[in-house]
Amino acid sequence: MTKRTVTTVDPEQAHQRAVQAGLMIQRSDPLNGETSIPALTGDIVPPTEYHYVRNHFRIPLLAAASWRLAVTGLVDRPLTLTLDDLRRMPSQRLVVTLECAGNGRSLLRPAVEGEPWGLGAVSTAEWTGVALSDVLERVDLKPDARQVIFRGADGGTVAGHFGITRFERSLSLEEAREFKPLLAYAMNGRPLPVQHGYPLRLVVPGWYGVASVKWLTAIELVDGPFSGYFQTERYFYDWGAEHEPAREPVTLQRVRALIIEPSPDQELPRGAMTVRGLAWSGGSPIARVEVRIGDGSWENAQLLGEPARNHWQRWELRTRVDRTGALTIHACATDRTGLTQPAQPEWNRLGYGANPVQAVTVRVR
Repeated sequence: MTKRTVTTVDPEQAHQRAVQAGLMIQRSDPLNGETSIPALTGDIVPPTEYHYVRNHFRIPLLAAASWRLAVTGLVDRPLTLTLDDLRRMPSQRLVVTLECAGNGRSLLRPAVEGEPWGLGAVSTAEWTGVALSDVLERVDLKPDARQVIFRGADGGTVAGHFGITRFERSLSLEEAREFKPLLAYAMNGRPLPVQHGYPLRLVVPGWYGVASVKWLTAIELVDGPFSGYFQTERYFYDWGAEHEPAREPVTLQRVRALIIEPSPDQELPRGAMTVRGLAWSGGSPIARVEVRIGDGSWENAQLLGEPARNHWQRWELRTRVDRTGALTIHACATDRTGLTQPAQPEWNRLGYGANPVQAVTVRVR
């Protein structure tokens, strides 16, 4: 692939801004930082600065005035769009939870390579932009178009490959029609921050964050499967030869309940206790969250707010604890399709989709 010169954000500056925002840094170059779990209390949509950051390469610096989005390939009318062109099109606002596929990787034993995420590589934002379908309608797809490739401006070297590899992902046209991706130019009512894809990114509701390509510069329609590095050499479950199938692509977010309160090792008085958290699933809205206090029975938590497929839902359990000492709290979510969390994380070679029942141990005095 031809080398390109792209101006990038200084890694030290990016690191300092992320630290000041309160992110827990996993790596500085490229920048990868997860959200502090206590920061997720409050509204469904946390402040923008708390949103986790996942990068494979350094952050590109793109000027809106010169930026263009090219829509090419198996289309009758190729398009080149400016940011103003997109802003003049009908807009949508979507509240979407994005989660890194490696969220929870640090729970796997034996340990695997990759960012050792805890449970904070997830967050929710309100995204504003143009429906992908509206753009594709303008170009008139050829009958043999089957896949949509999305290319970001970020790129760099990867082991075993010569030259520069760009970050690229694809969706089938069927997937694009079902999950209704958004070409987003705003986040929580303001232009996209540079670390989140300014001036334009893709947002694919329900899918792990890898599908939501940042710094989007090109969309190409093709007639067959896409074999880019981040499509075929990363972001798939690799369970080994004893499983059937042994390999499966990473797509929808797996169901998960996350305990926000109380926090691990927190000291609590005997008596009334409230356990609060978040739950989500890429496949369907949450049906129930069950909580177990110590060695007691599983109890149904109260789901708060309206059920949603695209973003997490808050839940809480009000209970009472009359014993003292160490106490472990478990939370388990089930979605409306019946998918639920396993007791133990499912080990796979690249460490994706680890969503076991969460356990938090506190001390009651």
